[in-house]
Amino acid sequence: MIRKNALVALGAGLLLAAPAAFLVAAHRPPVPAQAGLGAMPPESTGPVDWNVLRRAPVRSSPPSPTGLPDFSHVFLIVMENREYGTVIGNPAAPYINSLARSYALASNYFGVSHPSLPNYLALAGGDTFGISSDCTTCFINAPNIADQVEASGRSWRAYMESMPSACYLGGWSGAYAQKHNPFVYFTDIRNDPARCAAHVVPFTAFSKDLSSGMLPNYVWITPNLCNDMHDCATSVGDAWLSNVVPQILASAAWHDGGVLFITWDEGSSSAGYADSWGGRVATLVISPFGRNGFQSSVLESHDNLLRTIEDAWHLGALGHAASHPAMREAFR
Repeated sequence: MIRKNALVALGAGLLLAAPAAFLVAAHRPPVPAQAGLGAMPPESTGPVDWNVLRRAPVRSSPPSPTGLPDFSHVFLIVMENREYGTVIGNPAAPYINSLARSYALASNYFGVSHPSLPNYLALAGGDTFGISSDCTTCFINAPNIADQVEASGRSWRAYMESMPSACYLGGWSGAYAQKHNPFVYFTDIRNDPARCAAHVVPFTAFSKDLSSGMLPNYVWITPNLCNDMHDCATSVGDAWLSNVVPQILASAAWHDGGVLFITWDEGSSSAGYADSWGGRVATLVISPFGRNGFQSSVLESHDNLLRTIEDAWHLGALGHAASHPAMREAFR
């Protein structure tokens, strides 16, 4: 009973202390009990918002060991809504499984939250910012990976499949959904039309940038609602990856010191560890510097993936990435 009361008191204190701008859709329903791998969130006795609890002070981990590659290019593809076991070992995903056998697979990796949007924000900003829904008007005034990349003198672009135009600010358009585009939630991007239009672009621009050798250093790719497996079968997403990934792996941007991360935003469970409870998901690390045929059992989440990029480029750590070490084990 003491443990339960302490958790409720902590949740209440954080809700009072957190900045009002970040308290979006508070009082998330309690996380259901879930059997399976990974430690579960603390037992809940009331309407505690787990996303707000993620904003509790965290202790920074030591810097990652020296020797993490200074990547020439970083590619990140974010897929949708698949628990680890529905992808890895699934005959409907032969291409993904071939990558998992050939490169590095993080097998004990978790989404940070539910639903989709908080996970995308964590990958781009190191926090869920109190957001616990797929809201389309919950904008955030906070630093993000794009700011860090630009400040380091590097370039970036986010390629959004089925987005009708550069810096499209609508919530939906056909198979495009804003909730899978974290960059337009950050006000320093959204409210700067020139910056936004130059950097947040339809996926059709990717092949042009690839063929012209003009890919930016940081490449974020969001497939559309079918190809990311959100609305369509696992086999559809696998086929999409089997078309796009070979283009990346054949490019000089990848060959000459690049890395490709493929992850899923969340699983179907609430499995997790520490401050993450978004389900166990597969995450692939594919790099000329990477370990081949390797499977990591280290507990990790989207925070660790963000920290890996930040440490490799000496950017500093955003939010919860500061308390999660880089995925150093995936590299030689």
